[in-house]
Amino acid sequence: MPQSALTRGGNFPSCEHDKVVPAFESWQRPVQRSSAMPSSESDSDYDPENDLYAGMSSDSDSDVDSDDFDEIFGTLHEDEERWSDRYEFLQSKGYVLRTRLRPGWVPSWRASGSEPFGYEDAITSPSREHLIDARRVSDNSLVYIKRVKTGDLESSIATYLSSERLASDPRNHCVPILEMFEDPDDPAISYMVMPFLRPIDKPPCELVEEVVDFVTQILEGLVFLHELGVAHRDCAPKNLMMVADAMYPFGFHPILYRCLPDGKSTAPYLRRSDVGVRYYYIDFGISVRIPPEKHPKLVTGFLGRDREVPELSATVPYDPFKVDVFIIGNVLRRQFYDVFSNVDFLQPLIDHMTQADPANRPSAAEALNEWETIRSRLSLAQRRWRLKPREESRARSLVLDARYWFTFISYCSRCALDGIVYTQG
Repeated sequence: MPQSALTRGGNFPSCEHDKVVPAFESWQRPVQRSSAMPSSESDSDYDPENDLYAGMSSDSDSDVDSDDFDEIFGTLHEDEERWSDRYEFLQSKGYVLRTRLRPGWVPSWRASGSEPFGYEDAITSPSREHLIDARRVSDNSLVYIKRVKTGDLESSIATYLSSERLASDPRNHCVPILEMFEDPDDPAISYMVMPFLRPIDKPPCELVEEVVDFVTQILEGLVFLHELGVAHRDCAPKNLMMVADAMYPFGFHPILYRCLPDGKSTAPYLRRSDVGVRYYYIDFGISVRIPPEKHPKLVTGFLGRDREVPELSATVPYDPFKVDVFIIGNVLRRQFYDVFSNVDFLQPLIDHMTQADPANRPSAAEALNEWETIRSRLSLAQRRWRLKPREESRARSLVLDARYWFTFISYCSRCALDGIVYTQG
C-alpha cells in the first residue's frame, strides 16, 4: 500500500516504516500501580496511553535509578498476576496473552543489561481485574477477554444479542460475543471473548461524513436494542467503541494504540471514511430487558456515567428507553457539536433528544427518522469537508480550507474518472 494512502490524525506525526519512532518522548517521573489506579469498576475510564511510562527516562531529572526501573517494569501488578494464572488455560482455549503474562516470564531487557524502555514486554497491562487483551491463535487477531459471573444479567443480555438470529441483523450494533466458557476451577466465573475494540475517538474523526456515519450507526443500533425491549442505560462515550482493524494495515498495539505491535514504531492509519468502521454498544452491566407485553416499562436506579440525565432516581420510577435517548443526545453534543463548528446540523436533533421532560423526547425510532431527514439535506461538499474545531482561528481556518478545497476537487475528479472507467468497462 502506498505510503501516501496512509494518514495520521490529530497530533500524531507521520510514520516512516524504515524508521523506528520512539513512542515515549518526554518521560519525567515513574508511575507505579497502586490502589489509586482505576479499579474494575472504572476500567473504561482508564487510558493506558496517558500514564504508561509517564515521564520516565534514564536521563531525566528523576531520582529513580536503573534498579528501580527494572523492578517497576519487571514485576507484574496484582491484576496482571491474576491473568497470568489463567495464561495456560486461555491458551488451551486458543487465546494467547502478552509475553509478560506468560508463567515464568523473565524480562527480555535483563539479558543485555539494558533498561526496560523500548521493550514490548515492559509495557504493563492496564490495571483491570475483569478485562485483558489477547490474540486468537487461529488467525492472530486481537480480542478482548472479559471475566464475568456465570449467568449474570450482563452476560445473559450480551449472549442473547449475539445469538445467530440477531447477529445477522445489520442494525445490530451490540458487541458480538465470539465465545464464552467457564473457568476450570470456579464454575461461577466465565469468560466472554469479544473483538478488540478501540475508543471512538482514537484516532479522532477527520471528516464530517465520519460524524454522519457514527450518528447513523449508533441510532440504528439504539432502535434495534429498543425493539428487543433492551434499554442500555449507560450508553455514554466510554461504552461506545469501534472495530477499526481495517484502518491499520500494519496492525497496532493493544495498549499503546498509537503504536505498531512492537510498541515502539508509530502506527499509520487510513481514514475511517475510506475503509469503514463499525461502532458497537458495550458493557450491559446495568442494562434491562423488559418484555414487550409488560406495562408500564419503568425502572429505578441512578447508576451510569452520564450524571446529567435529569430523571435518574433510586426511588421514583422512570422510562429507561428515554434515558438512552437523552444519553445519546449528550454524546452527540459533547463529542461533536461542542467541538466542531461545521456540524451545527446536529443541533435540532440534540435539542430534541435532551429535553428535560422525558415525555418531550423522541423515541429511538423517531430520533432515527428525524436524523435521516437531516442527513438527506447534507450536500456532498458538506459531508466530505474536514471537521473544523470551534477554537480554530479565522486565519488558520482560511488556510486549511483552501488546502482542503484542492483535496476535495481531486476527490471529485477521481470519482468522476472512476465512473467513466466503470461505464466503459
